[in-house]
Amino acid sequence: MAGTRGIVIDEHGVARCAWGASAPEYPPYHDHEWGFPVDDDRRLFEKVCLEGFQAGLSWILVLRRREHLRKVFANFEIDRLARFDARRVERLLTDPGVIRHRGKIEAAIQNARCARELVREYGSLAAYFWSFEPPARERPKRVTWAWLKKHPHSPTSHAMSRDLRKRGWSFVGPTTMYAFMQAMGLVNDHVEGCVAGVATEAARRSFVRPAKR
Repeated sequence: MAGTRGIVIDEHGVARCAWGASAPEYPPYHDHEWGFPVDDDRRLFEKVCLEGFQAGLSWILVLRRREHLRKVFANFEIDRLARFDARRVERLLTDPGVIRHRGKIEAAIQNARCARELVREYGSLAAYFWSFEPPARERPKRVTWAWLKKHPHSPTSHAMSRDLRKRGWSFVGPTTMYAFMQAMGLVNDHVEGCVAGVATEAARRSFVRPAKR
């Protein structure tokens, strides 16, 4: 049964963000991944790449291909992916399981090379990305569906995007980076009333923010 504020209640009485019930693959992703804070560099880098692949497309398309993308992109391990060459790019462009966009494929490889520089500077990607956790004044008192529709990006996602671009990253626009922030727990954008939002907020309260080393 659909609610009126971006909430869907399933047959078991579980209330979720409406998007989290819009495809069979979404409930586990919504309930156990999206919005929970992450400090693992591989997962953070993977998500930047996947959000880049999503640009102009739907997330469900990328989510359905995620396992295959992990397989052909060296599990998004930064050092391995940074060594991909032009021949590997051409091979990826023939793979039907890949989002065959040359610019996005080359961006993932170049971003891996840039990520190595960030790790050298900050000690970890986690320390870098979490330095962009937005201040309280940027966040609403209540996350509503209406607020989310009006805010596909934020001042902090613009700042992160600008900084990454200066460092040579691509496919990291402010909307892409806000989606990254939502998914990796830098913000909790589960709509008020969503059961996963409560668990996400508890995880964020106990999460130890990584610091620059």
